[in-house]
Amino acid sequence: MKVLVRKPDFRLRAGDGRLRLRVLKAAGVMILSLFCGFAEAVDFWEMEPIRYSDTPATDPIAKLAEDLATGRKTIEGNTDVEKLRFVLKLLDVPVESQMLVFSQTSQQNALIRPKNPRCLFFNENAYVGFVPGGDIEVITHDPVLGMTFYLIDMAKGKEPDRIVSRDSNVCLACHGTRRTESVPGVLVRSVHPDENGHLILKLGMDHIDSRSPIPIRWGGYYVTGRSSLPHLGNRVYSESDERDTEREPIEHQTLDGVIDVSKYPRNTSDIVSLMLLEHQCRLHNLLVAASMEYRRMFWFSKSLEPSGNPDEGRAGRSADEQAITIVDAMLFKDEAPMGDGGVDGDPAFQEMFTKRFPEADGESLAEFHLGSRLFKNRCSYMIYSEAFKVLPERVKNAVFARLKKVLEGGKDFPDMQEKERHRIAGILRRTVKGY
Repeated sequence: MKVLVRKPDFRLRAGDGRLRLRVLKAAGVMILSLFCGFAEAVDFWEMEPIRYSDTPATDPIAKLAEDLATGRKTIEGNTDVEKLRFVLKLLDVPVESQMLVFSQTSQQNALIRPKNPRCLFFNENAYVGFVPGGDIEVITHDPVLGMTFYLIDMAKGKEPDRIVSRDSNVCLACHGTRRTESVPGVLVRSVHPDENGHLILKLGMDHIDSRSPIPIRWGGYYVTGRSSLPHLGNRVYSESDERDTEREPIEHQTLDGVIDVSKYPRNTSDIVSLMLLEHQCRLHNLLVAASMEYRRMFWFSKSLEPSGNPDEGRAGRSADEQAITIVDAMLFKDEAPMGDGGVDGDPAFQEMFTKRFPEADGESLAEFHLGSRLFKNRCSYMIYSEAFKVLPERVKNAVFARLKKVLEGGKDFPDMQEKERHRIAGILRRTVKGY
């Protein structure tokens, strides 16, 4: 898609690139996946009442674009890393979450290779990517639109603080499919790259979440830390390799001497950060999908029967069905084994992450276990995310009802002992409004 506009137009409209400042070669944001073409079908999120491509965005990057256009704000920093830090600070995304991916699975493939990986960062509401020599990519949550996609142009000789583009038509070819719960969303892939970062397609790829076995994870990523199970990180492949060949794991505590770490905010690509990302992406998609589907069903029911109660029909059934899937993901149902020795990661990331979320009587949903499971208390911190907070009340109440049935009624989840259920219920009562 190429758009040329002489006069800047800062009316943000999801998907059609209405934030125009220059010719865009391809302004979609491919933070976590391989570019794979243009989406052509009209999806339900383009219809009433969501109208994704026609509804102005109000997320932090949309507000930044307006401030840049009016001169109220500029992107601070002289170097690319300094400007990256400015964007991370704006979105409250911690630098300690840094992960490095060297497979060519992004909009900016031409720049990515094992010696020049792309860095990724995230918090519970946003995702940021950057490859040295390239642009800053952002996916962030909008209270109405769900996930929105941006590119901040860092082209030399330009004014980066005057060029922020939004064009999710390209992005949603991969970021709006069944792999993202059929809504604009995020995903993680594990691939088999060669020494230049190109994918060796015959070896296949896997879409990863917290249920995925550790031995198939992190292909194409650098991984710092230790895992008691083998994995695909820190490794390149050749056409002669076989997919399922067992290999000794390659471990790094830092990436000093592996790449030029001065081009990045940190020298790590933390294993625990990677595991949180994989859990979070799926749950983010489920929350956005539940919200959009309910809103669509509610609108549809009111249109057909204005005097009826949608919550007693299709909209209500949608909320109840989605709540079961959401709670399964929130309580880490079918979480993959982590091996006898679990994992060890960067203490700086763990300390930062735990401090982000509330405590109740010294207990937290963000306290790590890292032995037989990721967290001590197996209920996702994503219950504090903006995506959860803006769920329609009917959907949120269905999630709360399902959580209470499991945690306080002892229904299902036989692997979760009464003591853990009691702890989690107590944390939710004290820290989550409406539970």
